[in-house]
Amino acid sequence: MPLSEAGPARPLHDDAQLDRRAILALVAILTGVALGTLDTAIANTALPTIAGDLKAPPAASIWVINAYQLAVVATLLPFATLGDLLGPRRVFMAGLAVFTAASLACALAGSLPTLAAARALQGVGAGGIMSVNIALIRLIYPASRLGRGVGMNALVVGVGFAVGPTLASLILTLAPWPWLFAVNVPLGLAALALGLRALPRSERRQHSFDPLTAGLTALTFASLIGALGSAAQREPLGLVALPLGLCLVAGAALLWRQRGHPAPMLPVDLLARPMFLLSTLTAMGSFAAQGLAFVSLPFYFEEVLHRNPVDTGFLMTAWPIVVAAAAPIAGRLSDRHPPGLLGGIGLAILSLGLASMALLPDKPSALEIVLRMAVCGAGFGFFQSPNLRALMSSAPPERASGASGMIAMARLIGQTTGAALVALCFGLAGTHGSVAALALGAGFAALASAASAARLWAR
Repeated sequence: MPLSEAGPARPLHDDAQLDRRAILALVAILTGVALGTLDTAIANTALPTIAGDLKAPPAASIWVINAYQLAVVATLLPFATLGDLLGPRRVFMAGLAVFTAASLACALAGSLPTLAAARALQGVGAGGIMSVNIALIRLIYPASRLGRGVGMNALVVGVGFAVGPTLASLILTLAPWPWLFAVNVPLGLAALALGLRALPRSERRQHSFDPLTAGLTALTFASLIGALGSAAQREPLGLVALPLGLCLVAGAALLWRQRGHPAPMLPVDLLARPMFLLSTLTAMGSFAAQGLAFVSLPFYFEEVLHRNPVDTGFLMTAWPIVVAAAAPIAGRLSDRHPPGLLGGIGLAILSLGLASMALLPDKPSALEIVLRMAVCGAGFGFFQSPNLRALMSSAPPERASGASGMIAMARLIGQTTGAALVALCFGLAGTHGSVAALALGAGFAALASAASAARLWAR
């Protein structure tokens, strides 16, 4: 039976297999997600090489990363609103097309300003992809099997983070850095071809799109990220107060502007639902813990445990590999068991794993490290899919894109907060900052576990 134009695919057999068109649609969605995930990991790994080739100072080269992140943060919720108005298919396809074209522009860039501008455009495309990918999965999978769909999404994200640094190193040994971005072009074109053929359509909504609200949303979250970064670097008070004040003023204006709107761009109406609010807080806390861990662990391995960079790379992969293995299992379990229970158990395991990493002996064996990293990965993997399912299930179908955008926003804010806190830990604790960051990550995971467990009593 073909995929419906405005609703989920119906299973072809009693064993609930997806039909051929639904599978093609899922491949298109997951390819877009993989491109965005891989691009983030690859660019982070290759930044020193890019800076050296373009003769750019390290401080300036950070804009290759920052331009992308700021563009994603600024566009996520506006694109999610467009997804609710125009249908997630249109937003996803436009985002994928922009991402693919911007990847070619990145590959052809000959200077740092040109590359940063192309990366910002790439971030706009990634914002379109990430804002509606879960909403599209909700259109493909029946409600009884939504957990499997989001589990597949979590699997792709986990594999992307796992293989990204290794893939970047492999490409750089065979070709110059522009090929890091050029490889996105054929993959993006293939995903576009599949998407045109298979992605489900949905009806347009009657609400209008307000550019001023979109601008206020972008300003609110971009200035919040700026304030977090300045505070973490312990910059002068004025450099922290200015973006923070801008965030508060723009945020207040945003709430006033969208009051009474049936589908607000910042979905405060969804946050009024206890299950959605607790799931969002759970996501932010867990991704803050992940951000604290992923940024601090390389320093911990190299400066505290005195491992070389090659060993560090191999040790780091244990976490995302186990996440990738656990995510589909957790997705299937979430179709039968409460997400609050699965997420609470998973995040408690993550908290214990991070605490055990911070308490490693002075000269641990590789096996001792890998086992603890695997525990962290298992805990995170068993949280992610059930939490995604809870977020999407607690929003009405007509707000699926808004919920999907909020998922991505919660992830980005959590990760950015975690990275900022790592910088603060190093500023306060010096060489022991990585240990402090891991301990703080364990605390965030414990708080997220409590928020997840509270969903067992939420309605």
